[in-house]
Amino acid sequence: MIPFAKAHAYGNDFLYIEERFVTTEPLDRLARAICHRLHGVGADGLIVYRRTDAGASMRLLNADGSRAEVSGNGVRALAALLARNQTDTGITLTIDTEGGIKILTRTGVDGSRQTFRADMGEPAGIAVRQIEAGGEVVTLVVLNMGNPQAIVLGPLPDDERFARLGAALERHPAFPEGTNVEFVQLDTPSRARIRIWERGVGPTTSSGTGSCASWVAAAAHGGANRAGEVIAPGGAQWVDWTGPHVILTGWAEVICDGQWYPSHSMTR
Repeated sequence: MIPFAKAHAYGNDFLYIEERFVTTEPLDRLARAICHRLHGVGADGLIVYRRTDAGASMRLLNADGSRAEVSGNGVRALAALLARNQTDTGITLTIDTEGGIKILTRTGVDGSRQTFRADMGEPAGIAVRQIEAGGEVVTLVVLNMGNPQAIVLGPLPDDERFARLGAALERHPAFPEGTNVEFVQLDTPSRARIRIWERGVGPTTSSGTGSCASWVAAAAHGGANRAGEVIAPGGAQWVDWTGPHVILTGWAEVICDGQWYPSHSMTR
């Protein structure tokens, strides 16, 4: 048996296992099995973490078993897990990820939902590129938000174009490590709507780093203000890029604790 917790932010869900319980497990295979929506518990990703004096260190695997550097929602949901038995509002936690150190401060608690203000670091490599993908030439804003991001600015695509372009861009040769893909429609200078195709997962209801990258792209190349509301299918987060670092504010909640019995699924 492997003890786990499940948490989510805006429907973007993760399973959390302390590192000491999986020291001999092949993590890619474990992620595929436990994250499976039918044969496993079901999640967009698996986060293996170790508690530290300041918070935690973590490794993230997508539902397909591939490694990912960081997830804004995954980091925030881990903070909610670490802080769920603490009553003080202004708790600050430091999460060490493969995409850099993230510092989160809890700003509110509403029932099971905890709101955090997270320093997601400085965006890097912001550039405009044109590539051929999915049968069309696409103009992208590419950047790194601790993980690779490709942003398509303009009207939100219908379901067919979303699936076709999302899959084609995710594993395009232009992105050797793969990329997360966001489609971003700027409604006003302070509000955008997005659709998300996550690397190693596919469509997701929300993405923290994707929301950050979407707003950075819209502010750098789409006429947006330096701070605004980013609305994904799962709900709205606030992104502030008025300084060098991007600050992300949103909620997360812990859903349950459980025990995973890996004997059959781990052989798949």
